[in-house]
Amino acid sequence: MSNATVATQGFTDIMDEIEALRRDRKAVILAHYYQDPDVQDLADYIGDSLQLARAARDTDAEVILFCGVHFMAETAKILNPGRIVIVPDMAAGCSLADAAPAARVAAWKAKHPGAALVSYINCSAGVKAASDIICTSSNAVRVIESIPADQPILFCPDKNLGRYLMKQTGRDMELWPGSCIVHETFSEQKLVQLKVRYPAAKVICHPECEPNILQHADHIGSTSSLLSYATTTPDADTFIVGTEPGILHQMQLAAPSRTFLPLPGMDETCACNECPHMRRNTLEKIRDALRDLSPRIEMDEGLRLSALAPMERMMALG
Repeated sequence: MSNATVATQGFTDIMDEIEALRRDRKAVILAHYYQDPDVQDLADYIGDSLQLARAARDTDAEVILFCGVHFMAETAKILNPGRIVIVPDMAAGCSLADAAPAARVAAWKAKHPGAALVSYINCSAGVKAASDIICTSSNAVRVIESIPADQPILFCPDKNLGRYLMKQTGRDMELWPGSCIVHETFSEQKLVQLKVRYPAAKVICHPECEPNILQHADHIGSTSSLLSYATTTPDADTFIVGTEPGILHQMQLAAPSRTFLPLPGMDETCACNECPHMRRNTLEKIRDALRDLSPRIEMDEGLRLSALAPMERMMALG
């Protein structure tokens, strides 16, 4: 038996195990666009942070397995206190969430009485609890525009998304100095080289990218917005994609005749444009999490209720 045959048989076996456990546990599997293709393919729901938050809120499953990073699973638990929420790897964190410790954010807010604290969903439950309203990259403009024009705004934790929102809304905001380790590593030099090589290509970028990258973009939006634009716009068939390359799997599935080029990072010796936290989730860990119902997200009820309020304010905006 060849190595390829053994590998294929092993893959089939583990997928069968996951399917049986999913059925027995009455579980739903949620996966972010930045997961490995194999993980995306087995998920019940695939989406960006807003889409997955809605899927978590609306599910009737007894167990939620969240294939993403820690703050996403926390968000599912905030919205579903009576359900078991598990993750494949508890160490799958987020540089944005890590950059904004809850105690420091609360102290920052205390220094600005009367200001509205808007926190990007890429933050811990503790930061959500200190916030007035949460946003995602999909609805951030709407959230900012919902705040009275005369009320100061603090924005946490992504400075790049904050800068982008200031340009989009005309609102001045004080920004927390956080950034995404993936989106800050993209190389403008390599982007220009790709544009020279593919002059008809459209550049599409996530607003977490640095300003020097965004200035080249033909379209800026959340991962779901990038997916929609790249697969439906009639103006191009080649796209340079400035976000984590996991999204390319869904783009290729939706528009197989089009070409999608991942934007490289500055360091050619590493896969720096891939999120190392997202890639911690593997099929083996998914199987084990469903089998053991662990690692499990637990949360103090007082903290959960405090974090739920700004989440519900966001959801109420539609």
